[in-house]
Amino acid sequence: MHIFRTKNLDQLQQDADASTKTHLKRVLGPVDLIALGIGAIIGTGIFTTVGTAVAGDAIRPGAGPAIMLSFLLTAIACAFCGLCYAEFASLVPISGSAYTYSYATLGELVAWIIGWDLIIEYAVGNVAVAISWAAYFHQLCEGLGIHIPAWLSVDYRSAVQAASRVAAGTLNPSQSLPYEAWLNHPSIFGIPIIFNFLAVFIVAVITWLLVVGVKESARANNVMVAIKLIILFFFIYAGIKFVKPENWTPFMPNGFSGVWVGASLIFFAYIGFDAISTAAEECKKPERDMPIGIIGSLIICTIVYVIVAAVLTGMVPWQHLGVADPLAEAFAQVGSNVSAGIVALGAVVAMSAVLLVFQYGQPRIFFSMSRDGLLPKYFTKVHPKYQTPHITTIWTGVVVAAISAVANIDEIVELTNIGTLFAFVLVCAGIIILRYKEPNRPRKFRTPFVPLVPLLGIGSCIYLMAGLPWVTWARFGLWLAAGLVFYFAYGFWKSHLRAAKP
Repeated sequence: MHIFRTKNLDQLQQDADASTKTHLKRVLGPVDLIALGIGAIIGTGIFTTVGTAVAGDAIRPGAGPAIMLSFLLTAIACAFCGLCYAEFASLVPISGSAYTYSYATLGELVAWIIGWDLIIEYAVGNVAVAISWAAYFHQLCEGLGIHIPAWLSVDYRSAVQAASRVAAGTLNPSQSLPYEAWLNHPSIFGIPIIFNFLAVFIVAVITWLLVVGVKESARANNVMVAIKLIILFFFIYAGIKFVKPENWTPFMPNGFSGVWVGASLIFFAYIGFDAISTAAEECKKPERDMPIGIIGSLIICTIVYVIVAAVLTGMVPWQHLGVADPLAEAFAQVGSNVSAGIVALGAVVAMSAVLLVFQYGQPRIFFSMSRDGLLPKYFTKVHPKYQTPHITTIWTGVVVAAISAVANIDEIVELTNIGTLFAFVLVCAGIIILRYKEPNRPRKFRTPFVPLVPLLGIGSCIYLMAGLPWVTWARFGLWLAAGLVFYFAYGFWKSHLRAAKP
């Protein structure tokens, strides 16, 4: 069928070889891969989603102190998917993403679906980062004596939810930025004016920088990773003295359903682990080193996450952590404003780098899909002066900024998670299919215990997806349906592969 037409793997590799003067050297060992994995995994998720996962809300039971178990559950699912992703990448060991790999192995329709999902991971994920950046920046400014109105720092729905929680007695009104926005917002013709101006501001700045030509820097990225690790270790060191063991009781206030829902939310803290698999071509011994790198980095990051979660839930009652800046807020609630400011400053710097990387990556997805004819040529245009994909960069920035102004961070994280988890389901399924479809094709890494590991990956992802509320499934279904309509209305007919293979 035409919808399952594939790119030629051999031709892809030949094109990649022709575009590079030298082959990548096999220099990476297990320690290098573990370091790479830690850098990829430690992102902004631990700064943003852990609060909601712990506290929950009206439709999401909070995990409470048992969020530590949620991290373990998510890490296991990521391990299965990471091993499958490693084989996927080794089949097509060139620069690319799951979109490139699936186009070459599973066919155009699956590639389109994964590419459509990657838009959620990059663009919608960036919305979550921008919202959390705004919360930490507001906390930082307050610590410096600079007052920014609360109604310019949160979205309307969060303010309404905060008012409901205060009325129900589940939120301390003196320690809630959204509730402050609800109390003090201005109105025009009776319409409340509450929107996240700070999130819009940072997205606009990042978009402008990318249009004029600021590029990713490996050295700068490494510095940002170091800052994130330093902040987490500082949080553990400075926060442990405020821990009250009674805050860990009850340990599992909402039973295992809270742990399950918490795992579905904090999956956001693990997005990026699949980056390890793209280094298959540079491994000294891929069969040995890839699983060590994937599992080793997941274990180390999970240990760090669990310790952070233990300190966080021990510092303040878990019900008070449902905010976008939980690590800084915990210090603020125990009266350690200096520590709150240090955490907020580190988070602002680190998240700015993440915003830059995500905003930089989204046009690449559009670029790849447009080059294949699945999106209009409009998406491949570059600025005549700056030589940057300015149209896709500005378009992405406008969409991210608009959503950031009004969106609730919990719903955004859930949409990001369900899209990414669905893409991983397809990747795991693809390994099973390819083992039977092309069993003799050379692989630098082979997923162990096929089909058991891919099936466990599929089951784990579906299990985490099932922990998300029905409204998230509905939104994802609408997004997927819109993507399929666009594909069959445009991409299917304009595909360059279709033109080459009538």
